[in-house]
Amino acid sequence: MADIQLAAHTVKSHGKQLLRTHMHDWIILVLLAVIDGLLNLIEPFHRFVGRDMMTDISYPMKGNTVPFLAVPVYAIVFPVIIFTMRYFRRRDLYDLHHAILGVLYSVLITAVVTDAIKDAVGRPRPDFFWRCFPDGKAVYDPVTTEVICHGDKKVIKEGHKSFPSGHTSWSFAGLGFLAWYISGKIQAFDRRGHVAKLCVVFLPILCAALVAISRVDDYWHHWQDVFTGGSIGLVIASFCYLQFFPLPYELEVRTSCPPRGLPGAQENYAWTSSEKSNAWTVATPSSGWGPHAYFLMLAEMQRESQAPTRMNSLRGVAQEVRTVREQQDGVDMGDESPELEEMEKGRRL
Repeated sequence: MADIQLAAHTVKSHGKQLLRTHMHDWIILVLLAVIDGLLNLIEPFHRFVGRDMMTDISYPMKGNTVPFLAVPVYAIVFPVIIFTMRYFRRRDLYDLHHAILGVLYSVLITAVVTDAIKDAVGRPRPDFFWRCFPDGKAVYDPVTTEVICHGDKKVIKEGHKSFPSGHTSWSFAGLGFLAWYISGKIQAFDRRGHVAKLCVVFLPILCAALVAISRVDDYWHHWQDVFTGGSIGLVIASFCYLQFFPLPYELEVRTSCPPRGLPGAQENYAWTSSEKSNAWTVATPSSGWGPHAYFLMLAEMQRESQAPTRMNSLRGVAQEVRTVREQQDGVDMGDESPELEEMEKGRRL
């Protein structure tokens, strides 16, 4: 891979400008966090649980192999550390900002979707029996055979939030986004057949899968819960990544100008122009190394630098047009004046 040094865009030089540009994105991010908090306060739907249904939800209560507070650490904090390490190496604020914004959106959108479905479905957890009857003495309605719980209300409330798995969805949302990010940065899909790169890409996915398995082993979730949660997290992570970055295997990135500061004729990085679309295309082994905003910023810089030249050119063309018109008007008047005089004389005679 050619060593490409992106133009230096640091927190000091472009931080305020970037924050102003994406202020509304950060505000929406805060709103998502508030919405998720409210969803956790809502009482979930209490679906019917009868005596004959207790077979699949009578597993013993166990603690969490992966504590709840550990989830944001490995799903958000760890990826941010990776993004920051790259920033200190490349000095590309656009990459750092969009990576952090992307992973936060990935996790928070996943959290809102997951908790909304949890409250709406209200599926009992595999250990619901012991949440409902902590003393082991089951009590049922004599007519409907529905359970009459006498356990702690908070524990029972949590027992109705089995589907889908929040641990799993958060894990795949954060670590799935990190897998996308790493695949672009190390150019995992450069068509050179380096399988070791794929191992690095799959490592975050493996960690998320192990978290999902732990939720089934701890009897907090059914297998359908973790499968659905993982799918939700991974799909949302993919959308959020592609919102800010090109596909890792995308061979071309289009922009309206050739970027300054990047080598124009180095191996694997050849810039070509298109007269029809007035656009420039860079052909790279993998274009996930830079966010969309970086190329848009380069195009804007190029337009600003070319604006004075274009204005001078337009002024020159306008002046030439005026000169030609004046000359044509002068020639026409000079040619037509004698003829008009003769015609006037003929009329008078």
